[in-house]
Amino acid sequence: MSVTDVHAEHSLAEHTHGPGCGHTTVQHGDHVDYVHGTHHHAEHGDHYDEHESVAEHGPEAHTHGGECGHETVQHGDHVDYLHDGHKHAAHGDHYDEH
Repeated sequence: MSVTDVHAEHSLAEHTHGPGCGHTTVQHGDHVDYVHGTHHHAEHGDHYDEHESVAEHGPEAHTHGGECGHETVQHGDHVDYLHDGHKHAAHGDHYDEH
């Protein structure tokens, strides 16, 4: 699965993420993402990118697949699994929220 960065719904001028901004932070490789609901914002030059959000459980807790009991939804080149009102998609050693 390829990942494409999408610009966030707000700009740096509208809201600056940082210490004290009120959003939970998550280390994401060499930078910090700021959690907005089920998506993450990461500063990128003069804007924020939307980054994928890791699901609340991974494959070690529950493996999504043909017999897992969750409805499937085709999402581009992969399948998402409907899970308690949101979607999980396999991504390496974890599931992303889609």
